[in-house]
Amino acid sequence: MCTSYEANPNAARWDVFSLFPQPDFDYKPEIYKDYYAPIFLRGGEQFTTVPASFGIVPRRHIPPGVKVFDTMNARSESVEQKRSFSGAWKSLQLCLIPCRTFFEPNYETGKAVRWKIGMANGDPLAIAGLWRQWKEVDGSLSLAFTMLTVSSDEHPLMTRFHKPGDEKRSVVIVPPARYDDWLSCTSTDEARSFLQLYPADEMCAGPYPLPPRKPQASVEGEGTQQSLLD
Repeated sequence: MCTSYEANPNAARWDVFSLFPQPDFDYKPEIYKDYYAPIFLRGGEQFTTVPASFGIVPRRHIPPGVKVFDTMNARSESVEQKRSFSGAWKSLQLCLIPCRTFFEPNYETGKAVRWKIGMANGDPLAIAGLWRQWKEVDGSLSLAFTMLTVSSDEHPLMTRFHKPGDEKRSVVIVPPARYDDWLSCTSTDEARSFLQLYPADEMCAGPYPLPPRKPQASVEGEGTQQSLLD
């Protein structure tokens, strides 16, 4: 399960993504649930780069009273059956998610340590995903996306992540030479043929823990403490 990743800045090795326009909008360096980030789409003969939020069902679109659930990842084995993903899958609403690296928890020390995973040659990469459109309360339209995942129980690198005993999963990395092919799939059978593990010897990974959180400064006033950051 990938729930955060490092977005690829416009100026950083965009030649790998030369099929696609550079984004003309701002986005954060690291992407988490409901953050907007670039995705690549194909419409007819044109490739586009558009903003979309991470998680194909944004939290703001979960109905009141329904327990909040995550849709940042879609399991390839059940993507056709799960309500959150099946419509996008059957309609071949395929996208690519450009990033420099992605993050996973490693428990080999006995506790969770965030690791950064990327390409051995230092190139950015693109992850296979699905997208869908939402109508916002103001009438505007927005896009959201999810990453497709496959079992990584037998993968030399990706099997090292997540809690001991949990199923091992990996995002699907699409090779640059096949970006066009993925976005041009004409059937779900063809799309499913892309859902493969990437060669471990072409990837690299290492610890990349989050920096310690700084304590919030506070001031006293009227018998209470108020954060200076509020």
